[in-house]
Amino acid sequence: MKRTRLALFSFLLSITANAVLANEENSAVENCHLDGIRSQVQCGSLNVPENYNKPEGKNISINYAVLPAIDSSKNNAPLMFLAGGPGQAAVELAAHIRRSFAEIRKTRDIILIDQRGTGLSQPMLCDEATKGNLYSMIPEEFSEQETLDCITKLKETNELSQYNSENAIRDFDAVREALGYKQVNLYGGSYGTRAALVYMRLFPEAIKSVVLDSVGPIEVPIGLFGLSSERSFNLLLEHCANEESCNKAYPNLKEEFETVVNRLSNQVISLSVNHPRLGTKISFKLSKGKFISTLFKQLYSTQTRTIVPLIIHQAFLENYQPLLGLIATGEDAMSMYVGLTFNIVCNEDMPRVTDDMRVKDSKNSFDGGSSHAIFKTACDVWPKYQVDDAFYKPVVANIPTLILSGDLDPVTPPSNGEKSASTLPNSHHIISKNSAHIVASSACGVAMINDFLQHLDPKKVDQTCLLDIPAESFMTSLNGSI
Repeated sequence: MKRTRLALFSFLLSITANAVLANEENSAVENCHLDGIRSQVQCGSLNVPENYNKPEGKNISINYAVLPAIDSSKNNAPLMFLAGGPGQAAVELAAHIRRSFAEIRKTRDIILIDQRGTGLSQPMLCDEATKGNLYSMIPEEFSEQETLDCITKLKETNELSQYNSENAIRDFDAVREALGYKQVNLYGGSYGTRAALVYMRLFPEAIKSVVLDSVGPIEVPIGLFGLSSERSFNLLLEHCANEESCNKAYPNLKEEFETVVNRLSNQVISLSVNHPRLGTKISFKLSKGKFISTLFKQLYSTQTRTIVPLIIHQAFLENYQPLLGLIATGEDAMSMYVGLTFNIVCNEDMPRVTDDMRVKDSKNSFDGGSSHAIFKTACDVWPKYQVDDAFYKPVVANIPTLILSGDLDPVTPPSNGEKSASTLPNSHHIISKNSAHIVASSACGVAMINDFLQHLDPKKVDQTCLLDIPAESFMTSLNGSI
Protein backbone atom coordinates (compact mmCIF):
# COMPACT_ATOMS: atom_id res chain seq x y z
CA MET A 1 0.00 0.00 0.00
CA LYS A 2 1.39 3.35 -1.03
CA ARG A 3 2.11 5.71 1.86
CA THR A 4 0.41 9.10 1.77
CA ARG A 5 2.12 12.48 2.01
CA LEU A 6 1.56 16.15 1.24
CA ALA A 7 1.62 16.18 -2.54
CA LEU A 8 3.24 19.54 -3.02
CA PHE A 9 6.12 18.68 -0.74
CA SER A 10 7.20 16.03 -3.24
CA PHE A 11 8.45 18.86 -5.46
CA LEU A 12 11.15 19.75 -2.95
CA LEU A 13 12.54 16.43 -2.00
CA SER A 14 14.23 14.33 -3.94
CA ILE A 15 17.21 3.91 2.32
CA THR A 16 19.16 -12.40 11.92
CA ALA A 17 19.44 -15.74 12.39
CA ASN A 18 21.87 -15.24 15.28
CA ALA A 19 19.91 -12.42 16.88
CA VAL A 20 19.22 -12.78 20.60
CA LEU A 21 16.23 -11.10 22.23
CA ALA A 22 17.03 -9.24 25.43
CA ASN A 23 13.46 -8.49 26.40
CA GLU A 24 10.77 -10.87 25.18
CA GLU A 25 7.93 -8.81 26.62
CA ASN A 26 8.79 -5.67 24.68
CA SER A 27 10.12 -7.14 21.44
CA ALA A 28 9.30 -9.91 19.01
CA VAL A 29 11.26 -11.27 16.04
CA GLU A 30 9.96 -13.64 13.41
CA ASN A 31 10.82 -14.85 9.95
CA CYS A 32 9.09 -12.79 7.29
CA HIS A 33 9.03 -11.70 3.68
CA LEU A 34 9.36 -8.07 2.59
CA ASP A 35 8.32 -6.53 -0.70
CA GLY A 36 10.90 -7.17 -3.40
CA ILE A 37 12.77 -9.89 -1.45
CA ARG A 38 12.00 -13.55 -2.19
CA SER A 39 14.08 -15.09 0.59
CA GLN A 40 13.13 -14.96 4.24
CA VAL A 41 14.46 -12.19 6.41
CA GLN A 42 13.65 -11.32 10.00
CA CYS A 43 11.14 -8.74 11.15
CA GLY A 44 10.51 -7.45 14.61
CA SER A 45 9.11 -4.71 16.78
CA LEU A 46 10.18 -3.18 20.06
CA ASN A 47 8.05 -1.24 22.50
CA VAL A 48 9.74 1.96 23.73
CA PRO A 49 8.53 4.99 25.66
CA GLU A 50 7.16 7.76 23.49
CA ASN A 51 8.68 10.12 26.07
CA TYR A 52 11.90 8.75 27.57
CA ASN A 53 11.48 11.08 30.55
CA LYS A 54 8.20 9.30 31.31
CA PRO A 55 9.08 5.60 30.96
CA GLU A 56 5.85 4.53 32.63
CA GLY A 57 3.75 6.53 30.18
CA LYS A 58 2.65 5.78 26.64
CA ASN A 59 4.64 3.22 24.64
CA ILE A 60 5.10 3.17 20.89
CA SER A 61 6.19 0.27 18.69
CA ILE A 62 9.42 0.56 16.68
CA ASN A 63 9.46 -1.59 13.55
CA TYR A 64 12.67 -3.14 12.27
CA ALA A 65 14.04 -5.81 9.97
CA VAL A 66 17.31 -7.74 9.81
CA LEU A 67 18.78 -8.91 6.50
CA PRO A 68 20.84 -11.90 7.70
CA ALA A 69 24.42 -12.36 6.59
CA ILE A 70 24.89 -15.00 3.90
CA ASP A 71 27.88 -16.33 5.83
CA SER A 72 27.67 -15.55 9.55
CA SER A 73 30.53 -17.86 10.57
CA LYS A 74 32.84 -14.96 11.40
CA ASN A 75 30.12 -13.27 13.47
CA ASN A 76 31.04 -9.80 12.23
CA ALA A 77 29.47 -6.75 13.84
CA PRO A 78 26.36 -5.86 11.81
CA LEU A 79 25.79 -2.76 9.71
CA MET A 80 22.93 -0.57 10.90
CA PHE A 81 21.47 1.45 8.02
CA LEU A 82 20.18 4.92 8.97
CA ALA A 83 17.74 6.25 6.40
CA GLY A 84 17.56 9.78 5.03
CA GLY A 85 14.96 12.49 4.90
CA PRO A 86 14.16 13.12 7.65
CA GLY A 87 11.12 11.06 6.78
CA GLN A 88 12.29 7.89 5.01
CA ALA A 89 11.34 4.51 6.43
CA ALA A 90 14.36 2.19 6.36
CA VAL A 91 12.41 -1.07 6.18
CA GLU A 92 10.64 0.17 3.04
CA LEU A 93 14.10 0.40 1.44
CA ALA A 94 14.92 -3.24 2.26
CA ALA A 95 14.88 -4.60 -1.30
CA HIS A 96 17.06 -1.74 -2.55
CA ILE A 97 19.53 -2.11 0.33
CA ARG A 98 19.70 -5.87 -0.14
CA ARG A 99 20.70 -5.37 -3.79
CA SER A 100 23.02 -2.41 -3.32
CA PHE A 101 24.80 -3.70 -0.23
CA ALA A 102 25.00 -7.33 -1.41
CA GLU A 103 28.78 -7.47 -1.00
CA ILE A 104 28.54 -6.21 2.58
CA ARG A 105 25.71 -8.64 3.42
CA LYS A 106 27.89 -11.60 2.44
CA THR A 107 29.56 -11.49 5.87
CA ARG A 108 27.43 -9.32 8.16
CA ASP A 109 23.81 -8.70 9.06
CA ILE A 110 22.18 -5.45 7.98
CA ILE A 111 19.75 -3.84 10.43
CA LEU A 112 16.95 -1.60 9.15
CA ILE A 113 14.83 0.41 11.60
CA ASP A 114 11.82 2.56 10.79
CA GLN A 115 12.57 5.82 12.58
CA ARG A 116 9.74 6.85 14.92
CA GLY A 117 7.25 8.72 12.75
CA THR A 118 7.89 6.59 9.63
CA GLY A 119 6.90 3.21 8.21
CA LEU A 120 5.31 1.03 10.87
CA SER A 121 6.80 3.04 13.74
CA GLN A 122 3.91 5.35 14.64
CA PRO A 123 3.83 6.84 11.10
CA MET A 124 3.28 10.59 10.87
CA LEU A 125 1.14 10.62 7.74
CA CYS A 126 -0.57 13.61 6.23
CA ASP A 127 -3.59 13.34 3.94
CA GLU A 128 -2.93 12.89 0.22
CA ALA A 129 -4.22 15.69 -1.96
CA THR A 130 -6.62 14.98 -4.81
CA LYS A 131 -5.78 12.46 -7.51
CA GLY A 132 -3.69 13.94 -10.29
CA ASN A 133 -2.14 16.58 -8.02
CA LEU A 134 1.35 16.09 -9.42
CA TYR A 135 0.09 17.57 -12.66
CA SER A 136 -2.51 20.11 -11.60
CA MET A 137 -0.91 21.57 -8.48
CA ILE A 138 2.07 23.86 -8.14
CA PRO A 139 4.36 24.62 -5.16
CA GLU A 140 3.26 28.24 -5.08
CA GLU A 141 -0.21 27.06 -4.02
CA PHE A 142 1.07 25.29 -0.91
CA SER A 143 -1.06 26.70 1.88
CA GLU A 144 -0.87 27.21 5.60
CA GLN A 145 -4.23 25.47 5.90
CA GLU A 146 -2.83 22.26 4.41
CA THR A 147 -0.18 22.28 7.14
CA LEU A 148 -2.75 22.98 9.86
CA ASP A 149 -4.88 20.04 8.69
CA CYS A 150 -1.83 17.81 8.93
CA ILE A 151 -1.02 19.06 12.44
CA THR A 152 -4.58 18.46 13.64
CA LYS A 153 -4.43 14.85 12.46
CA LEU A 154 -1.01 14.13 13.94
CA LYS A 155 -1.73 15.65 17.35
CA GLU A 156 -4.61 13.21 17.85
CA THR A 157 -2.19 10.32 18.40
CA ASN A 158 1.31 11.78 18.90
CA GLU A 159 3.14 13.98 21.37
CA LEU A 160 4.95 15.81 18.58
CA SER A 161 7.82 17.08 20.74
CA GLN A 162 8.98 13.49 21.25
CA TYR A 163 9.53 12.79 17.53
CA ASN A 164 13.02 14.22 17.32
CA SER A 165 16.49 13.06 16.29
CA GLU A 166 17.73 12.23 19.79
CA ASN A 167 14.75 10.06 20.70
CA ALA A 168 15.09 8.27 17.36
CA ILE A 169 18.64 7.31 18.31
CA ARG A 170 17.51 6.13 21.75
CA ASP A 171 15.10 3.85 19.88
CA PHE A 172 17.82 2.58 17.54
CA ASP A 173 20.14 1.73 20.40
CA ALA A 174 17.32 -0.01 22.25
CA VAL A 175 16.81 -2.20 19.17
CA ARG A 176 20.55 -2.95 19.04
CA GLU A 177 20.46 -4.03 22.68
CA ALA A 178 17.29 -6.08 22.23
CA LEU A 179 18.90 -7.96 19.34
CA GLY A 180 21.91 -8.75 21.47
CA TYR A 181 24.56 -6.94 19.44
CA LYS A 182 27.38 -5.52 21.56
CA GLN A 183 28.40 -3.05 18.84
CA VAL A 184 27.22 -2.03 15.39
CA ASN A 185 28.77 -0.33 12.40
CA LEU A 186 26.68 2.63 11.27
CA TYR A 187 25.93 3.71 7.71
CA GLY A 188 24.11 7.01 7.39
CA GLY A 189 23.20 8.71 4.13
CA SER A 190 22.01 12.34 3.88
CA TYR A 191 19.86 13.00 7.01
CA GLY A 192 21.03 9.56 8.13
CA THR A 193 24.45 11.15 8.69
CA ARG A 194 22.92 13.48 11.26
CA ALA A 195 21.34 10.47 12.92
CA ALA A 196 24.74 8.76 12.93
CA LEU A 197 26.43 11.82 14.43
CA VAL A 198 23.80 11.98 17.18
CA TYR A 199 24.35 8.26 17.80
CA MET A 200 28.12 8.90 18.10
CA ARG A 201 27.43 11.51 20.76
CA LEU A 202 24.83 9.60 22.78
CA PHE A 203 26.12 6.00 22.60
CA PRO A 204 29.76 5.98 21.43
CA GLU A 205 30.51 2.71 23.22
CA ALA A 206 27.90 0.92 21.08
CA ILE A 207 29.57 1.88 17.79
CA LYS A 208 32.41 0.01 16.10
CA SER A 209 32.70 2.30 13.05
CA VAL A 210 30.76 4.89 11.07
CA VAL A 211 30.22 5.71 7.41
CA LEU A 212 28.89 9.23 6.74
CA ASP A 213 27.69 9.45 3.13
CA SER A 214 26.64 12.89 1.84
CA VAL A 215 26.99 14.63 5.16
CA GLY A 216 24.45 16.84 6.87
CA PRO A 217 26.36 18.05 9.94
CA ILE A 218 24.29 18.88 13.01
CA GLU A 219 25.58 22.45 12.92
CA VAL A 220 24.43 23.01 9.28
CA PRO A 221 20.64 23.66 9.09
CA ILE A 222 18.61 21.55 6.66
CA GLY A 223 16.63 23.61 4.18
CA LEU A 224 19.08 26.15 2.75
CA PHE A 225 19.74 24.55 -0.62
CA GLY A 226 19.95 27.60 -2.87
CA LEU A 227 23.72 28.00 -3.06
CA SER A 228 24.46 24.26 -3.04
CA SER A 229 21.97 23.59 -5.83
CA GLU A 230 23.42 26.50 -7.82
CA ARG A 231 26.89 24.95 -7.46
CA SER A 232 25.61 21.57 -8.64
CA PHE A 233 23.71 23.09 -11.56
CA ASN A 234 26.68 25.20 -12.63
CA LEU A 235 28.85 22.08 -12.71
CA LEU A 236 26.27 20.48 -15.00
CA LEU A 237 26.37 23.52 -17.30
CA GLU A 238 30.16 23.44 -17.30
CA HIS A 239 30.31 19.74 -18.08
CA CYS A 240 27.79 20.09 -20.90
CA ALA A 241 29.78 22.97 -22.39
CA ASN A 242 32.97 20.90 -22.23
CA GLU A 243 31.42 17.84 -23.87
CA GLU A 244 31.37 18.23 -27.63
CA SER A 245 28.04 16.51 -28.33
CA CYS A 246 26.20 18.30 -25.49
CA ASN A 247 27.60 21.69 -26.38
CA LYS A 248 26.67 21.15 -30.03
CA ALA A 249 23.10 20.21 -29.10
CA TYR A 250 22.67 22.96 -26.50
CA PRO A 251 25.16 25.78 -27.19
CA ASN A 252 23.04 28.30 -25.26
CA LEU A 253 21.83 26.13 -22.38
CA LYS A 254 22.25 28.69 -19.60
CA GLU A 255 20.41 31.35 -21.60
CA GLU A 256 17.62 28.90 -22.45
CA PHE A 257 17.20 28.05 -18.76
CA GLU A 258 16.96 31.74 -17.88
CA THR A 259 14.42 32.31 -20.67
CA VAL A 260 12.14 29.54 -19.38
CA VAL A 261 12.43 30.80 -15.79
CA ASN A 262 11.61 34.36 -16.86
CA ARG A 263 8.67 33.13 -18.94
CA LEU A 264 7.25 31.19 -16.00
CA SER A 265 7.88 34.10 -13.62
CA ASN A 266 5.31 36.08 -15.59
CA GLN A 267 2.66 33.40 -15.98
CA VAL A 268 1.53 29.95 -14.93
CA ILE A 269 1.09 27.76 -17.99
CA SER A 270 -2.06 25.62 -18.07
CA LEU A 271 -2.42 22.89 -20.67
CA SER A 272 -4.71 19.98 -21.44
CA VAL A 273 -2.36 17.04 -22.04
CA ASN A 274 -2.37 13.27 -22.25
CA HIS A 275 -1.32 11.45 -19.11
CA PRO A 276 2.22 10.12 -19.78
CA ARG A 277 1.26 6.52 -18.92
CA LEU A 278 -2.54 6.27 -19.09
CA GLY A 279 -3.14 8.40 -22.16
CA THR A 280 -6.20 10.06 -20.59
CA LYS A 281 -6.67 13.82 -20.75
CA ILE A 282 -5.45 15.67 -17.66
CA SER A 283 -4.93 19.28 -16.65
CA PHE A 284 -1.27 20.23 -16.41
CA LYS A 285 -0.08 23.40 -14.68
CA LEU A 286 3.50 24.58 -14.85
CA SER A 287 4.97 27.37 -12.74
CA LYS A 288 8.47 28.63 -12.08
CA GLY A 289 8.57 26.75 -8.79
CA LYS A 290 7.40 23.50 -10.38
CA PHE A 291 9.95 23.77 -13.20
CA ILE A 292 12.91 24.51 -10.91
CA SER A 293 11.99 21.95 -8.26
CA THR A 294 11.61 19.23 -10.90
CA LEU A 295 15.07 20.03 -12.25
CA PHE A 296 16.43 20.22 -8.71
CA LYS A 297 15.38 16.64 -7.98
CA GLN A 298 17.21 15.43 -11.09
CA LEU A 299 20.47 16.93 -9.80
CA TYR A 300 20.57 14.34 -7.00
CA SER A 301 21.58 11.47 -9.30
CA THR A 302 24.14 11.10 -12.06
CA GLN A 303 21.56 8.99 -13.94
CA THR A 304 18.87 11.67 -13.94
CA ARG A 305 21.29 14.56 -14.48
CA THR A 306 21.81 13.22 -18.02
CA ILE A 307 18.36 14.39 -19.07
CA VAL A 308 18.42 17.91 -17.58
CA PRO A 309 19.84 19.73 -20.67
CA LEU A 310 17.22 18.07 -22.89
CA ILE A 311 14.38 19.02 -20.52
CA ILE A 312 15.55 22.65 -20.45
CA HIS A 313 15.96 22.85 -24.22
CA GLN A 314 12.56 21.33 -24.94
CA ALA A 315 10.89 23.64 -22.41
CA PHE A 316 12.62 26.55 -24.14
CA LEU A 317 11.00 25.33 -27.38
CA GLU A 318 7.67 25.21 -25.46
CA ASN A 319 7.53 21.41 -25.61
CA TYR A 320 6.71 20.40 -22.05
CA GLN A 321 6.02 16.72 -22.70
CA PRO A 322 9.53 15.55 -21.58
CA LEU A 323 9.10 17.54 -18.35
CA LEU A 324 5.66 16.00 -17.91
CA GLY A 325 7.20 12.56 -18.25
CA LEU A 326 9.69 13.37 -15.50
CA ILE A 327 6.93 14.57 -13.20
CA ALA A 328 5.05 11.32 -13.88
CA THR A 329 7.89 9.35 -12.32
CA GLY A 330 6.97 11.01 -9.01
CA GLU A 331 3.73 9.01 -8.89
CA ASP A 332 5.69 5.89 -8.00
CA ALA A 333 8.44 7.56 -5.99
CA MET A 334 9.27 6.44 -2.46
CA SER A 335 7.04 8.35 -0.08
CA MET A 336 8.34 10.66 2.60
CA TYR A 337 6.59 10.76 5.96
CA VAL A 338 6.34 14.50 5.69
CA GLY A 339 4.82 14.96 9.14
CA LEU A 340 8.13 13.82 10.62
CA THR A 341 10.05 15.89 8.06
CA PHE A 342 8.34 19.09 9.15
CA ASN A 343 8.42 18.17 12.83
CA ILE A 344 12.21 17.80 12.80
CA VAL A 345 13.19 20.51 10.33
CA CYS A 346 10.82 23.11 11.81
CA ASN A 347 12.26 22.57 15.29
CA GLU A 348 15.87 21.45 14.86
CA ASP A 349 16.79 23.54 11.82
CA MET A 350 14.57 26.48 10.90
CA PRO A 351 14.86 28.27 14.30
CA ARG A 352 18.57 28.67 13.59
CA VAL A 353 18.07 30.11 10.10
CA THR A 354 18.34 33.90 10.28
CA ASP A 355 17.00 36.40 7.77
CA ASP A 356 20.58 37.13 6.73
CA MET A 357 21.17 33.44 6.05
CA ARG A 358 18.04 33.27 3.89
CA VAL A 359 19.04 36.37 1.94
CA LYS A 360 22.54 35.03 1.33
CA ASP A 361 21.22 31.63 0.22
CA SER A 362 18.68 33.32 -2.08
CA LYS A 363 21.39 35.11 -4.01
CA ASN A 364 21.91 32.33 -6.49
CA SER A 365 21.30 31.85 -10.20
CA PHE A 366 19.35 28.60 -9.92
CA ASP A 367 16.35 28.74 -7.59
CA GLY A 368 16.61 32.27 -6.22
CA GLY A 369 15.55 31.04 -2.79
CA SER A 370 12.28 29.48 -3.95
CA SER A 371 13.17 26.32 -2.03
CA HIS A 372 12.70 28.23 1.24
CA ALA A 373 9.01 28.91 0.69
CA ILE A 374 7.43 25.58 1.64
CA PHE A 375 9.48 25.20 4.82
CA LYS A 376 8.67 28.77 5.84
CA THR A 377 4.95 28.29 5.24
CA ALA A 378 4.85 25.07 7.22
CA CYS A 379 7.23 26.07 10.00
CA ASP A 380 5.45 29.34 10.75
CA VAL A 381 2.54 27.32 12.17
CA TRP A 382 4.15 24.02 13.15
CA PRO A 383 4.05 23.25 16.91
CA LYS A 384 7.33 24.13 18.60
CA TYR A 385 9.48 22.16 20.99
CA GLN A 386 12.71 23.27 22.66
CA VAL A 387 16.02 21.88 21.42
CA ASP A 388 18.95 22.17 23.82
CA ASP A 389 21.82 24.37 22.61
CA ALA A 390 24.24 21.49 23.24
CA PHE A 391 22.54 19.57 20.42
CA TYR A 392 24.14 21.86 17.85
CA LYS A 393 27.73 21.48 18.98
CA PRO A 394 29.98 19.66 16.49
CA VAL A 395 30.33 15.99 17.35
CA VAL A 396 33.78 14.97 18.57
CA ALA A 397 34.42 11.22 18.74
CA ASN A 398 37.46 9.03 18.20
CA ILE A 399 35.53 6.37 16.28
CA PRO A 400 36.82 5.10 12.90
CA THR A 401 34.79 7.14 10.42
CA LEU A 402 34.73 7.09 6.63
CA ILE A 403 33.27 10.29 5.15
CA LEU A 404 32.02 10.26 1.54
CA SER A 405 30.95 13.23 -0.58
CA GLY A 406 29.84 13.51 -4.19
CA ASP A 407 31.24 16.59 -5.87
CA LEU A 408 28.04 17.05 -7.91
CA ASP A 409 25.73 16.91 -4.86
CA PRO A 410 23.04 19.66 -4.84
CA VAL A 411 22.20 19.46 -1.11
CA THR A 412 25.17 18.13 0.86
CA PRO A 413 28.27 19.52 -0.89
CA PRO A 414 31.81 18.39 -0.01
CA SER A 415 32.21 21.39 2.30
CA ASN A 416 29.75 19.66 4.66
CA GLY A 417 32.01 16.63 4.81
CA GLU A 418 34.95 18.85 5.66
CA LYS A 419 33.09 20.25 8.65
CA SER A 420 32.59 16.82 10.17
CA ALA A 421 36.09 15.66 9.26
CA SER A 422 37.57 18.59 11.19
CA THR A 423 36.12 17.35 14.51
CA LEU A 424 36.47 13.59 14.01
CA PRO A 425 40.16 12.78 14.53
CA ASN A 426 39.90 9.18 13.33
CA SER A 427 38.23 10.03 10.02
CA HIS A 428 39.07 10.36 6.36
CA HIS A 429 37.08 12.33 3.79
CA ILE A 430 36.86 10.99 0.22
CA ILE A 431 35.32 13.16 -2.50
CA SER A 432 33.99 11.34 -5.55
CA LYS A 433 34.39 13.73 -8.46
CA ASN A 434 31.76 12.11 -10.67
CA SER A 435 29.14 11.29 -8.02
CA ALA A 436 26.17 13.29 -6.81
CA HIS A 437 24.02 12.65 -3.71
CA ILE A 438 24.80 9.34 -1.93
CA VAL A 439 28.14 7.95 -3.08
CA ALA A 440 26.97 4.44 -2.12
CA SER A 441 24.56 4.57 -5.06
CA SER A 442 27.54 3.44 -7.15
CA ALA A 443 29.26 0.05 -7.00
CA CYS A 444 32.50 1.90 -6.24
CA GLY A 445 30.95 3.59 -3.21
CA VAL A 446 29.77 0.27 -1.79
CA ALA A 447 33.17 -1.30 -2.50
CA MET A 448 34.93 1.45 -0.52
CA ILE A 449 32.51 0.98 2.38
CA ASN A 450 33.06 -2.78 2.36
CA ASP A 451 36.82 -2.28 2.28
CA PHE A 452 36.59 0.09 5.23
CA LEU A 453 34.50 -2.36 7.26
CA GLN A 454 37.15 -5.05 6.81
CA HIS A 455 40.01 -3.16 8.50
CA LEU A 456 38.39 -0.02 10.00
CA ASP A 457 41.20 2.32 8.96
CA PRO A 458 39.54 5.13 6.96
CA LYS A 459 42.87 6.40 5.61
CA LYS A 460 43.68 3.01 4.04
CA VAL A 461 40.47 2.63 2.04
CA ASP A 462 41.15 1.60 -1.55
CA GLN A 463 39.62 4.36 -3.65
CA THR A 464 41.12 3.49 -7.02
CA CYS A 465 37.67 2.53 -8.35
CA LEU A 466 36.75 6.24 -8.35
CA LEU A 467 38.84 6.50 -11.52
CA ASP A 468 36.39 4.13 -13.24
CA ILE A 469 33.30 6.25 -12.56
CA PRO A 470 32.65 8.01 -15.87
CA ALA A 471 32.27 11.74 -16.22
CA GLU A 472 28.81 13.13 -16.92
CA SER A 473 27.28 12.46 -20.33
CA PHE A 474 24.06 13.98 -21.53
CA MET A 475 21.06 13.04 -23.63
CA THR A 476 21.20 15.10 -26.82
CA SER A 477 17.93 14.21 -28.56
CA LEU A 478 14.44 12.95 -27.88
CA ASN A 479 15.37 9.51 -29.22
CA GLY A 480 17.62 9.02 -26.19
CA SER A 481 21.06 9.28 -27.77
CA ILE A 482 23.91 10.20 -25.43
